[in-house]
Amino acid sequence: MDIGELTKLTTSEERYDELTEMLADTELMRDREAYVRLVKEHAELQPLVQLVRELREVQEELAVNRALLYETDDQILRELAREEVAELEERESSLEAAIMEEIEPKDENDERNVIIEIRAGTGGEEAALFAADLYRMYVAYAEARSWETEIVDFNETELGGFKEIVFIIDGKGAFSRLKYESGAHRVQRVPETEAGGRIHTSAVTVAVLPEVDEVDFEIDPKDLQIDTYRASGAGGQHVNKTSSAIRITHLPSGVVVTCQDQRSQHKNRDKAMAHLRAILLDKAEQERADAIASERRSQVGSGDRSERIRTYNFPQSRVTDHRIGLTLYKLDRILAGELDEIIDALQIAAHEAALQA
Repeated sequence: MDIGELTKLTTSEERYDELTEMLADTELMRDREAYVRLVKEHAELQPLVQLVRELREVQEELAVNRALLYETDDQILRELAREEVAELEERESSLEAAIMEEIEPKDENDERNVIIEIRAGTGGEEAALFAADLYRMYVAYAEARSWETEIVDFNETELGGFKEIVFIIDGKGAFSRLKYESGAHRVQRVPETEAGGRIHTSAVTVAVLPEVDEVDFEIDPKDLQIDTYRASGAGGQHVNKTSSAIRITHLPSGVVVTCQDQRSQHKNRDKAMAHLRAILLDKAEQERADAIASERRSQVGSGDRSERIRTYNFPQSRVTDHRIGLTLYKLDRILAGELDEIIDALQIAAHEAALQA
């Protein structure tokens, strides 16, 4: 650990001891709000302080056993000390890793569900078909983890592609795993409609938003314009003959969301509102991030949704994530939902970037 990290640990430990003393003062309980705030801060510091103190004990034991290796001539004692040193060094490494993870800045959205928006970009019908491929990839990934998926809205093409599809993935920690998928995904392949066998390049953009509870992000009803219309499927076919589809416009920002997946107008409204809250929160967080100096950001890549993050090359069965330079030759398996190798590598890179920030 470097000096900066050790200073942070010392400061955290001193603050923890200070809070322990403060909470022992019964007079503090009279100020309920201040008491609750300090209890929360104390509880947040406790896991880190316990790890630090355990590490200190392990390092003290290590010093004793290492000294014994050089001070004793007893072969049995030296062998016992050698075994003890090996075990303690392993424990020291695991504790240091746990401490580094504990002091890494936390993303408060990591445990949330996600709302994923997939939009076809350049490439026309081929881009729409690839958007459908990505949708199926994320659904397969979710199903493998026993997460539930639910469509919010979609715009389907005649060939079964999606100009746009918005859906929710409901599962603990979904955002922590899928947040790295935001960006431009490029595909290189021969389209089914291509008679000459030429490889075309198309692009699809993906936005991954944390789902936000109403209590966490309030929207003034006066800022909303809510319209109803008849839901329609591919080619303009009506899904039903009642005005169950919902369009909500957030007047201050101009953000518009729609939902036509359910026959119930009430359910469509709830889904549309969930989508709107996620967009507005993300917009606010993006504005805050833009105000932070770039050298302090701990993102993998720029985080810009227009940034090309990944290429799927069908002729070579190759998938390349450009942010970390990772190339895998198992495109079919990745599109079947086997994303963990990519996501794990991205999480490690994000962890390292956060520690350097």
